[in-house]
Amino acid sequence: MQKTNEREQSAHYDRIQDAYEAHYDDESSQRYRRRFLYEPLFSGIDLAGKRVLEAMSGSGQVTGFLRERGAEVTALDISSRAVASFRERWPECTAVEGSILETGMPSASFDCVVVLGGLHHVHPHVDRAVSEIARILKPGGYFCFGEPHAGSLPDIVRRAWYRRDSLFAEGEAAIDVAALERAHASEFEPLWKRFMGNAAYILVLNSMVLRLPLAAKRFYAPVLSGIEAAVQPLQGKALSCFALCRWRRR
Repeated sequence: MQKTNEREQSAHYDRIQDAYEAHYDDESSQRYRRRFLYEPLFSGIDLAGKRVLEAMSGSGQVTGFLRERGAEVTALDISSRAVASFRERWPECTAVEGSILETGMPSASFDCVVVLGGLHHVHPHVDRAVSEIARILKPGGYFCFGEPHAGSLPDIVRRAWYRRDSLFAEGEAAIDVAALERAHASEFEPLWKRFMGNAAYILVLNSMVLRLPLAAKRFYAPVLSGIEAAVQPLQGKALSCFALCRWRRR
């Protein structure tokens, strides 16, 4: 059953690769990612010369930021088209086509593993994926991730949307961050967590989901990003769309 699910996931993301890359890696989305995801998530972490795995990488949306900070980046993705795109885009980096559930990579081989928006695709195997990440991380290494999170008002809308929209593959569901922390307490020490995501997260970063015109994003993105920054300090778990987390390998 697991192999069938992975084959279906791979085929699904091969099909939507072009649209995904266009909407999640355009200039407006990358500005959002840098300001609201990358900079807070990696703040205070020295990546210079460190071995970093961008897992479930797609074409490597995070890789440019990591390389700016001197990281030696390896990518992992189950989609052959995504891996091919990564290799074309980042020829100086290593890209591996494979599963986060069984990477085949040596134990304790990375200083940092990054997953942004990937774990919620692997239900019901999220715990197995996190344990595999723990295996390939060095002691003291960082697991930096961000996912749509369970237990919020936006998640009620998200669950209904997932059931009706063919864009989403079977097995996609938000992550219960608190339950994940408890399940992996022997492997990881949670260091930092932020609940975030409102106007710009929905309409800029997720323009593909809402079928918004790509060309229009550059006009409304600056205004919505300003709204997002103003509203974010007022948000708690119940009103947020996304959770950013930084853990350390014990």
